[in-house]
Amino acid sequence: MNIKTITLGLVMSVSAVFAASAQTGYDDPMSQALLKAFDELLAEDPRDPETLVRRAGLYYAHRDYVKALDDINTAMKYYEPEDEEARYPAYQIRAKIYKAQKKYTDALSDINKVLAMSPQDYGTIYQRAQTLYELGRYQEANADYNLMLRLNPHSQDALLGQANVAVKQNNLGTANELADRAVALSPNRSEIYLGRAAVRRLMGNEQGAVDDYVTAISVDNVSTGRALQHLVDMSRSDYPTVMSGLSSAIGKAPRNGMFYFIRAMIAQGHCNYLAAIADYDKIINENLDSYPGLNGALAECYYYLGRYDRALLNADYAISATDDNEFYYVVKSRIKRALGDNEGALDAAEKALEKSPEALDALVAKALAQVELGQVADAAVALSEAAMVNPENPELQMLRGWVLGDYRKQKTNAERAYDMVLDMDYDFDNVMSLRGFALLALGRQEQGDKWMERVLETADDYDGAVNYYATCYYAQAGMPERALRCMEASLEKGYANYHNWTKASEANINCAPIRKDPKFTALLEKYSHLFK
Repeated sequence: MNIKTITLGLVMSVSAVFAASAQTGYDDPMSQALLKAFDELLAEDPRDPETLVRRAGLYYAHRDYVKALDDINTAMKYYEPEDEEARYPAYQIRAKIYKAQKKYTDALSDINKVLAMSPQDYGTIYQRAQTLYELGRYQEANADYNLMLRLNPHSQDALLGQANVAVKQNNLGTANELADRAVALSPNRSEIYLGRAAVRRLMGNEQGAVDDYVTAISVDNVSTGRALQHLVDMSRSDYPTVMSGLSSAIGKAPRNGMFYFIRAMIAQGHCNYLAAIADYDKIINENLDSYPGLNGALAECYYYLGRYDRALLNADYAISATDDNEFYYVVKSRIKRALGDNEGALDAAEKALEKSPEALDALVAKALAQVELGQVADAAVALSEAAMVNPENPELQMLRGWVLGDYRKQKTNAERAYDMVLDMDYDFDNVMSLRGFALLALGRQEQGDKWMERVLETADDYDGAVNYYATCYYAQAGMPERALRCMEASLEKGYANYHNWTKASEANINCAPIRKDPKFTALLEKYSHLFK
């Protein structure tokens, strides 16, 4: 497996996560055609239970559980009263809906109705075992797993299910044995290592889970994206263990560039740019891989460290090494703007847009270059185009409000942009919602202060980013001492984005108001090991 495959795997897994958390949509032609066909059939006969159930299945596949459940419950009214078997598919789908909604008691009721009609249905028995497990009815779940093993003595799902039950019953030795047996049945299949990793995490064996995720990546390409996403997720709560596991893998296979790349990506994601650079350089200097994205990643790291000349060299190399270089032009645009070459920044952004006219990062890069060049009307247009591509992006609306208010002097339109940030469907204490910054821009500082305090109290600031945003908030709110305390907390946690600390200036989401404070300079010097 090469590094490009790893990169694509991570991109796809992250995209899947965002797709799962986004609003349900039916943008693909097949789903649109099916919905149209179902609507037409139901217009002719709104009491056709089979069509309602089929449409419910489509809604379920798109995670649109409310609509799916409504169709199933409507269909149930139109079956013949004595025809229980006809309800079989409706019970199956409704059980899945209830399970997805964590309504396990309701799910169990429908699952039992299905099994009353088909007692040997292996998939439904598995579904019941999982549901009983979620209800804490472990002995009954174990009985179903035993039934699965009688139907299929090599059932890895049953063995892993029993391993999870054993953990809940504090039989850790049995859990290990069962999970190992499951792996032994197909040691060359990556998915089984994901299953054992889940058991190990339930046991608190984080190191063992990391080892399994790494093995899953090594075995085949099937589970690469999911294994990588698990490693990324784990790194948010236990960064040292993840990095230790990757270092162990490197120790066993020191010529495998893939492991260096994964370790570098995770380090970069945690703002540990110096460690990331060391691994990227290792891959390049020892010819472990020649993927152009290595130089693109180096360009980003050097940019964040404020080493713009070195960043530009890497960006240009990445651009020249492949035609698939839209994002590298975006990185180049950012670097050029940091160097004060705003014409060059605009040119690079426009080259990115030639490759991908609706690329969000490229539209933002273009707008920011235009702001620096005084082309604020054009910048507002570019940001509006970006907002149409992704209307639920709070940073985009903050940028729009900033340009419309601070530069275009369109107070009403700016306030509309900030109000859109407040209307977005983010958890209240999610710092990336930027809710407090929008409130501050609207003159509602008291509410903004409460938001920021809540974020600091509840958020898991695993890499210092939350305290960085708090620094920016309090700096913009005119509370320099509080800002400096948050700055030290952020640096202590390793937030090494020197560009953000010293240069970022857009959208009033920055720490510019405290940069001239001697304490600001002293803190950067105290934590200079993060940047040099």
